[in-house]
Amino acid sequence: MAPGERRDERGSTIPLIIGFALVLALMVAFVVDATAAYLRRQALDTLADGAALQGADLGAAGTDVYAGGLGSTDLHLTTAAAQQAIDAYLDDVGAYGRYPGLIASVTIDAAGQRVRVHLHAPLHLPLSMPGSPAHPSVGAEGEASVVVDR
Repeated sequence: MAPGERRDERGSTIPLIIGFALVLALMVAFVVDATAAYLRRQALDTLADGAALQGADLGAAGTDVYAGGLGSTDLHLTTAAAQQAIDAYLDDVGAYGRYPGLIASVTIDAAGQRVRVHLHAPLHLPLSMPGSPAHPSVGAEGEASVVVDR
């Protein structure tokens, strides 16, 4: 380079600007997708809690308790009655319509006094990021107990 000549540096910032724009776009996509997943999980948490309460209430021997009382025995949940109550609850609140592909399962503890509801639904992310799962899903759990005060 001869003295007095200036080096031409035009265009050297363009790749840097494009790189930063791509990083920024990926960060925005990540935040949007993470927020969508968090909101879906929060909604499923609320549904799972409500379903567990309904399952513990109506699954505890059905309407027999309300019609004839308990007598001298403790209240015991049955899996079939709890599952039926949970499915009816989710149908009544429109959960199956709002969350297509929603799967609800119930487990009862060994003592027959605690119901645990597991909800699982596909997650449709608003933006697609490279490396993200093809078919993401989200799940939630709710639990309720049936205890008789004496």
